Amino acid sequence: MRALFAFLTLPGVFAGLLPPIIAAIDLWRGESSALGYAVIFLGGLILTWCVRDFYVAGKGTLAPWDPPKNLVIVGCYRLVRNPMYIGVLLIVLGWALLTGSSAVFVYGLFLCVVFHIRVVVHEEHWLSREFPSQWCEYISQVPRWLPRVKPYSA
Repeated sequence: MRALFAFLTLPGVFAGLLPPIIAAIDLWRGESSALGYAVIFLGGLILTWCVRDFYVAGKGTLAPWDPPKNLVIVGCYRLVRNPMYIGVLLIVLGWALLTGSSAVFVYGLFLCVVFHIRVVVHEEHWLSREFPSQWCEYISQVPRWLPRVKPYSA
């Protein structure tokens, strides 16, 4: 229940609720593309997989008020350190394509900056304090944003 609540309040708002609202008020929408459905699906798949891994392997949720008790280094986290954010960004990009909204695309770029700042300023420091030896090994092998080709193995 707590994982579902966190999912609905965080990515649900930022990737599910705000993009269509922004698109609806975008007066300069262009051509829409059905490719947006595939991008939204891919982002949703990544996001759902990550939420599951946070709950099962991490024993917590994606919410700052209920963080994982274990460092999550399974699933998508074997390829890249921040797949959940990548999933959210793909969903937003999918909305931009689906609605033809440049305002949603700009919103996605804004989220990229906000996510990067949050990761660098807050999350990485918290993780280094909570899981010092594991985190050090993990960040030496797994990139922050661009996925590895070969999955990381602890």
